Amino acid sequence: MTDVNSAGGASGAISAIEVLVVDDDVRVARVNAAYVEKVPGFRVAGQAHTAAEALAFLDRAKVDLVLLDHYLPDETGLALVRRLRERGHHTDIIMVTAARDIATVQEAMRHGALQYLVKPFTFAGLRAKLQGYAALRRALEGGGEAGQDQVDRIFSALGGASAGPAELPKGHSALTAGLVREVLRGAEGPLSAQEVAERSSLSRQTAQRYLKLLERTGRVRLSLKYGETGRPEHRYVWV
Repeated sequence: MTDVNSAGGASGAISAIEVLVVDDDVRVARVNAAYVEKVPGFRVAGQAHTAAEALAFLDRAKVDLVLLDHYLPDETGLALVRRLRERGHHTDIIMVTAARDIATVQEAMRHGALQYLVKPFTFAGLRAKLQGYAALRRALEGGGEAGQDQVDRIFSALGGASAGPAELPKGHSALTAGLVREVLRGAEGPLSAQEVAERSSLSRQTAQRYLKLLERTGRVRLSLKYGETGRPEHRYVWV
């Protein structure tokens, strides 16, 4: 029996990203679902524990993203992806599985999996994948034609960053740098570290650290906003 929550969408003007969690282990599925619900902008549409349950759910409900285990009791997750595509389902897929052999990873890429998260993982690991997915959706908003700059943003949204891996000091995440980059590039004007933190779901300390890094590499320009009293506020803008 499918473990499904199919209530209405999240409140507010912006629709939550609807996620189906598919894992044969009921306990693991519940943990993953709880993780998803902790990430702002995401909502668990349902849980399924077999490929057949997942397929039946997707046939009757609109889902934006599937967190998909590879080892299911009736068929593999990748076999399910093939059937979904044959039926015209274009739901996005992130593999969440203990399968770590290169052949499976390569096949997942060929069938359009956007990301691949190897078990066991932490909440922070899954959160990073979901935030990258949200960044990708933002980069794709608006439709129309794309110049090379926007194409680069789209292809780098899930794991890219404003600085290449070789330019990032040890202990810095390319994905986090990419999230900060997308927030700044989408802003209408300079932002404070607190505003960047709120828009990227990062802590202010983390946002500040990456803003300073991007400023040092010349990708962000710092300006000062002076108030009537107190110290000037640091404001950042993408160059």
